[in-house]
Amino acid sequence: MSEIECDVLIIGAGPAGLAASIWTSRRKLSTVVVEKAMPGGQMLLAHDIENYPGIERISGQELAERMKKHAEKFGAKIVYDMITRVYTEGDKKKAVGNTNTYTAKALIIATGGQHRPLKVPGEEELVGKGVAYCATCDAPFYKGKEVAVIGGGNSAVEDAIYLSKIASKTYIVHRREEFRAEPDRVEEMERLGVEKILGKSPEKFEKKEDGRIVVHFKEGGSLEVDGVFVSIGYIPASELFKETGIEFTETGHIKTDLQQRTNIPGIFAAGDVTGRLAQIATAVGDGAVAGMNAYKYIQKPYWG
Repeated sequence: MSEIECDVLIIGAGPAGLAASIWTSRRKLSTVVVEKAMPGGQMLLAHDIENYPGIERISGQELAERMKKHAEKFGAKIVYDMITRVYTEGDKKKAVGNTNTYTAKALIIATGGQHRPLKVPGEEELVGKGVAYCATCDAPFYKGKEVAVIGGGNSAVEDAIYLSKIASKTYIVHRREEFRAEPDRVEEMERLGVEKILGKSPEKFEKKEDGRIVVHFKEGGSLEVDGVFVSIGYIPASELFKETGIEFTETGHIKTDLQQRTNIPGIFAAGDVTGRLAQIATAVGDGAVAGMNAYKYIQKPYWG
């Protein structure tokens, strides 16, 4: 097992982690970004992105590749490894992976998270091809079309409200007979004409030749729409950091201040793992703030 030392260790190569690495490496800090899979994070699931400032339309994979090359241009080193333990040792931040161990002066956590999947046949194959998890990201692709939201909590109802203003017809499918969302939000959703399908659980998704998605229910019957938005929760990838003494929110997200600082000096967090709006633009902003403040933390005294 190799030992890697650096100024800044960034765990996660999604938009937050890559943005942070651009800021730190451009400031001549030795920067290592550890990623367990492919750089890009959740944006790799986006077939088309139309809401990133300055880029009218781009695939998630292409944007991820551009960010990766941008970071590497300034000297950031991207390492593929699975981190299994993170802890502090004095002022040092330590991480243990399957391949290497890492020691850094500052740590930026950008592990993101993932939308909770239904885990039904057809779901994974149709992600980006009629099945989505982010209404604010993908709703414009369904303007004037029929869509369905799966879920019954606040996020699902919020998604249905948002989609109802864009789609020609919006359904919300919930396995229970009552919603868990706040009553006033449910009332607003009903006023907007969202059609409720209660007591139904998706059994599988099927794509027809014309591109329409058929949602088959366990209880029998089906629903045919142009797009399906799964909204049954979000899982932050934060469990790994409990040994550090970092504070968490009730939902398991990492607590930070406006400077992306955690309660542990020299440890920062950025992007979806902090519970912010799950958008590429906000993740990049978080990463920039975390990167700049990691530089300030290391470069003591900081004078400009």
